[in-house]
Amino acid sequence: MLFLAGYYGGTLNDNSGSMAGYSSEIRDQAKRLYLQHWAMDDIKEHLNLPNVRVLYQWKEKYCWDDLLAHESPKIAIARRLTSLADKPTKDDNDFKEIEKLSAALLQLEKVETERFKRERMEQGEDGPGKKKKKRKKNDVSDITAEDLALVRNDLFYGYQQRWHDNKHQRTRFILKSRQIGATYYFAWEAFEDAVTTGDNQIFLSASRAQVMVFRAYILSFANKYFEVELKGNPIILSNDAQLHFLSTNARTAQSYHGHLYVDEVFWINDFANVWHVAKGMASHKRWRRTLFSTPSSKSHDAYTMWSGDRYNEGRKDEDKQELDTSHAALHGGHLAKDRIWRDVVTVEDAANDGCDLFDIDELKEENTPDEFDNLFMCEFVDDSHSVFKLKQLLDCATDRQHWKDFKENATRPFTNRAVWLGYDPARSRDDATLAIIAPPVLPGEKFRVLQRVYLRGKDLRQQSEEIRKIKDRYNVQHIGIDVTGIGWGVYDLVKVFYPRALALHYSPEIKTKLVLKMMDVIGEGRFEYDAGDKDIPQAFLAVKKFVTSNGQISYCAHRNAESGHGDVFFAIAHAIYKEPINYGRRKSSLSVAA
Repeated sequence: MLFLAGYYGGTLNDNSGSMAGYSSEIRDQAKRLYLQHWAMDDIKEHLNLPNVRVLYQWKEKYCWDDLLAHESPKIAIARRLTSLADKPTKDDNDFKEIEKLSAALLQLEKVETERFKRERMEQGEDGPGKKKKKRKKNDVSDITAEDLALVRNDLFYGYQQRWHDNKHQRTRFILKSRQIGATYYFAWEAFEDAVTTGDNQIFLSASRAQVMVFRAYILSFANKYFEVELKGNPIILSNDAQLHFLSTNARTAQSYHGHLYVDEVFWINDFANVWHVAKGMASHKRWRRTLFSTPSSKSHDAYTMWSGDRYNEGRKDEDKQELDTSHAALHGGHLAKDRIWRDVVTVEDAANDGCDLFDIDELKEENTPDEFDNLFMCEFVDDSHSVFKLKQLLDCATDRQHWKDFKENATRPFTNRAVWLGYDPARSRDDATLAIIAPPVLPGEKFRVLQRVYLRGKDLRQQSEEIRKIKDRYNVQHIGIDVTGIGWGVYDLVKVFYPRALALHYSPEIKTKLVLKMMDVIGEGRFEYDAGDKDIPQAFLAVKKFVTSNGQISYCAHRNAESGHGDVFFAIAHAIYKEPINYGRRKSSLSVAA
């Protein structure tokens, strides 16, 4: 989709006309997406079709399913994982499906491994009684450097080719725009290097779901271009190269060694300690370290490394470096005195290097100037003007794999434990956000953001129906809904099946209460979310204080159609609003009704 140019390379030679006035090019594109295991709703949205009915008609008429008849389950899962990983904006359901499919893929590999062991015990490759031949797992021996170079030159844009040309640099640090294909490219680079050199590759991200995106890309590369099915976690190639996929809470990471890739470093909590462990994995001079990220705030631990100030600490004036970190100075690559090669790639740079995946004018219209600069032009946020501070927010990040009481794919994901819901309609387009929060029950527990559900492209009745489905799966004890403006419609429909829904009619007083409650919860360390959900800290950083025309203090958060930042914050706040500000003196507020 977004990064794989080959997915859109030309159209099929089918001049048989179109159905319902659609061109053969549109139908061919829909067919390719279907064969990549895109959901029908996602195909409809991507191609701007009015409904999915025409897609099902094409599927039947042109026998698309027949083309999948001989596809193995592993290939099908790998293709679907790749399509999910390539989505420009992933919602909570997408990350849930990534984890589910990754687990299924590992289980299939386990079954295949056990079957292979039994077959080897029963007979050799040449039949019963013959000398057994040892089969190689993840056999990449037929893949040549020339084959890999041909694919690489076809797949990647100019800025990605520049990253490859500088692969010899010991340490690379890249500041990038959103959605320009950095994770996709570095997954390829690591795969290519592992095949040609046999070197180990280590991937480090803030959460398990986030790091498994690397794995999904690599499985797809091997299968799509070289018809090799990879298995295992870690993946161990036939040349003994090991590919490890780790989250930043893997404190045993120093036991690994190899080339290191650290994803979204400016959103990693406690970066100084993480980097201390990570450097140990790539201490030998043969190993390279690659860090890349969208910008967060200058207050983040990693910023001193980016700015060069960390190198200057404790050095004499004559030994210090003067590093210009402006776009003009670093774009195209710059090797500084600290031996770090830095590069900056904005969305405009990507477009100038051939990336035609963005409508930049539309992005500027959808976002405020500050949001556009942060998301797409590599500008850091000044959180000194934000109500919440980045360090506070990152301290609340965790990896949801540790939530043993929460099973996302179960019929009752949280069994009979209570949840609180917060709904916020967007102020732009037709987006809305629903937050599912687990309130604390026992001493020491925190408010947990179990899920965020984005209700995009749905009318009021469809949105209320989605909320009803959530209510049926969870033990819902509170629903807080913003009824200012268009929220009234959903509130009226929700009250039919949940009469206790709380209407929040926005005023400076209500906004102040919502923000103060969240400041109290975060200040006391009673809030938790998955580290891979970067939209949550981004949403909180968007909350600013302002003075109304009549002199009252109030709060606002810019809402944008690309990510719904303000909606995420307010949806969470609407849920947690159930607990009064003086919860410590009202312990009953934490009780859970059966």
